Amino acid sequence: MDTIVPVPHPLRTLFAGLTEHAFVAQMGIADPPLVDYITDLLARFLHVDQVFRLRDSAGRPISELALMAMEAEKLPAAGRTRREYHRHIGDFALYYSGLFPEAVDGFQHSASRDHLVNFTRLGKRSYRLASEADRSADESAVLQRLGHDFELCALGLREVRHEWEELARCPPANGRLFR
Repeated sequence: MDTIVPVPHPLRTLFAGLTEHAFVAQMGIADPPLVDYITDLLARFLHVDQVFRLRDSAGRPISELALMAMEAEKLPAAGRTRREYHRHIGDFALYYSGLFPEAVDGFQHSASRDHLVNFTRLGKRSYRLASEADRSADESAVLQRLGHDFELCALGLREVRHEWEELARCPPANGRLFR
């Protein structure tokens, strides 16, 4: 997994706690690999260069989901790169659908190609394709689950956002989140 924020970092610890609370305590989804994957997604996408890490054939960052999908289709059917593109497309769609649904609405009412894209449908498809590209990969089962339960995972991410907004409104009395 290509993470930027290291495992012992306080932000990763915060993301892990928020994700576990949202998925396990709030929604009753006790699936450690799924919770870990979503924690890693939050840690990876903390940096905007990771959110827009896919490049077009000219080497420019791709900022539209529709273009990401078009670039993925140009890649050879078998291989790690196409799998990584589809995984990223699923991650991008889930990230925005879950944490920033208002941005998805904005994408779909703007002049971008994404006004034609159903984020949920493309996210589900991309996770399924990524999971099928290499069934022996460690992430294959969790990618399959993300594709199957995309809407539920997006709802879980909305709970994560709600939790961090609550933290912002009501910080701990000592002003510290960690010991």
